[in-house]
Amino acid sequence: MPGFQVTDRPLGVAQPVTGKELRPTHDAADALQIQRETMRAWERFLSGVPLAEVTVSEHLGASWQRSVSSGVCPTNRSAPLAARGDDVARLRWRHRELLKAAASIFAVTKDLLVDSSTIMLLTTPEGVVLETAGDMHTLERGQDIHLMEGGDWGESSVGTNGIGTAIATRRPVQIHAAEHFCEGIKSWTCAAAPICDPLSGALVGVIDISGPPQTYQRNNLTLAVAAARQIELILAERAMNERMRLLEVCLQQVTGRDATAMLALDRHGRLIHASGRVPVALDLGEQLQGIDECSPIEEWAKQLPEGLRAEWLNPITVEGKRIGAMIVVPSRSRPANANRAIEQGSEADPERSSFRHIIGRSAAMLAAIERGRQLVGKQVPVLIQGETGVGKELFARAMHGEEGACKPFIAFNCGAATKELIAGELFGHVRGAFTGATSEGRPGRFELAHGGTLCLDEIGELPLDLQPVLLRVLEEGIVYRLGDSQPRRVNVRLLSLTNRNLRDEVEAGRFRRDLYYRISVTQVRIPPLRERDIDIDLLIEHFNCCLARRHDVAELRWSADAKAALRAYAWPGNARELRNVVESLLLTSNGEMVGLSDLPPELLESAGIGAASAPPMPSDSLEQAERVAIARALHNTQGNLAQAARLLGVSRSTLYRKVELYRLEDIVR
Repeated sequence: MPGFQVTDRPLGVAQPVTGKELRPTHDAADALQIQRETMRAWERFLSGVPLAEVTVSEHLGASWQRSVSSGVCPTNRSAPLAARGDDVARLRWRHRELLKAAASIFAVTKDLLVDSSTIMLLTTPEGVVLETAGDMHTLERGQDIHLMEGGDWGESSVGTNGIGTAIATRRPVQIHAAEHFCEGIKSWTCAAAPICDPLSGALVGVIDISGPPQTYQRNNLTLAVAAARQIELILAERAMNERMRLLEVCLQQVTGRDATAMLALDRHGRLIHASGRVPVALDLGEQLQGIDECSPIEEWAKQLPEGLRAEWLNPITVEGKRIGAMIVVPSRSRPANANRAIEQGSEADPERSSFRHIIGRSAAMLAAIERGRQLVGKQVPVLIQGETGVGKELFARAMHGEEGACKPFIAFNCGAATKELIAGELFGHVRGAFTGATSEGRPGRFELAHGGTLCLDEIGELPLDLQPVLLRVLEEGIVYRLGDSQPRRVNVRLLSLTNRNLRDEVEAGRFRRDLYYRISVTQVRIPPLRERDIDIDLLIEHFNCCLARRHDVAELRWSADAKAALRAYAWPGNARELRNVVESLLLTSNGEMVGLSDLPPELLESAGIGAASAPPMPSDSLEQAERVAIARALHNTQGNLAQAARLLGVSRSTLYRKVELYRLEDIVR
């Protein structure tokens, strides 16, 4: 290759290799001489000698050059730590599927590499170490250079090394001794192989085998490649089984009479099956446009592309785990009870879009419902106010749904993204309009809602400098995509949701007065649960029935004193908090009757009922009692692990392990 002097080198292949490539055998003297030459080449390169005059392989030179371009200091003695303590636990949690797939490999490795002076490591796609196993003495030595859990071995962080260079080249690679870029790592040899998603081909991790220079052998690379392939096979088998189960559930729940079309999406948002007249262009294996696979499946309803409606999305749960979703395009002549496959009260239930299905008989709730009914079909902005968890979006969907199911309902949370992303989401963007913009551009929520309803949740969180732009769009009915000068006319009905007092926000200068009057032409206030205590029994019955059916468990009976305690509680989280309490008890109760002793202690305390008055919670074993306590804490904190850990008085890392041990992942937010 021009610009490089390529040499046949017996140690440290400085280019990505496959298991078929072999090196000639050389004696110790030859090996030592080669290392001296590599060291001299490294010193000349750092002194500014052009690569064309440095005797190294093309790929090693390219890696050294990338290291310099990334600003890596060649005198570094170790890799940086990207995670410590609880952060490592969170990282392991995020990559738990990869860790599970690698578990059998690492179980064998513990015995295979004992007394071998060699260790095996598993990393994230970015090169942060998740798991280590092998010779104990070498593991201890590895900590000196942060070759341990949490260490960042990306090439841009620590220069040329097996892990980072395998990630950069996406091919197996072996880096030996002096070939490393950083001085403090040259006393190591490593062989690494990338692990790729068997379906998408995306990089999901790296397997690395490392040790002191004397442990170098070609078999290390062969072992790394074999381990990576084995993990990929396990991932492929699990993905295939999960997809088959997802498809089975979807086909059982939907028939041709139910729908015009059906799409089945795996938990990454990729299409695995389609039938009927699908309203979007999508190939098998392709990810649905706009879906963020890192967000909960329930939130996909807010990310669907034009042509698909949020109420058509139905998350699929098997054995307590979300495995994907189906999108059911309903038949125009579909009967009212045709959607029994979709749980009533779920995001995908079309009956949510009706005031008839809002639970409440209290005077305050009936007044709010009547107010909402009066505004159905009126082309006027409505400000829907209420505390967190009262059901503001439920009201918004009902106000839209009773207008007619053929019109789009597009929802967006103004508090869920940065200013730039909010602007792009609301108004759309053209190609390259900002960092992170899609390569083809996309319409904004205003365009998607044309002819229907745009629901802006947490409108009080909208950045102050975006508020005049929103005001102009509402007054003129014209949007400009970011980076574009072409006007696009839109006709939408705006429903704004907030748990703030916007009048106070206006007086504090955090919300524009003119925008406030524009979005609050009419208002609906949804009462908090503490103002409608006669509805609590109705909601308990409703959640008890729906959630028992969802989790396939028996409904619970509720004692009079337990119901009285729930009515006495202030419910700061409102109906959502009540739902969580009912769901927690359905999943963790040891009996058929809910008594005072089964209710969360903090609820009893807040309701003025001493926890000491409740008898101790029955339990078959200490483990069962611990599982129940953890499940309750997670439900009472809406799945927030940090809050649950504080409530339980344990560290977050301990709670992560316990959640995995007791298979409570589906409760975690």
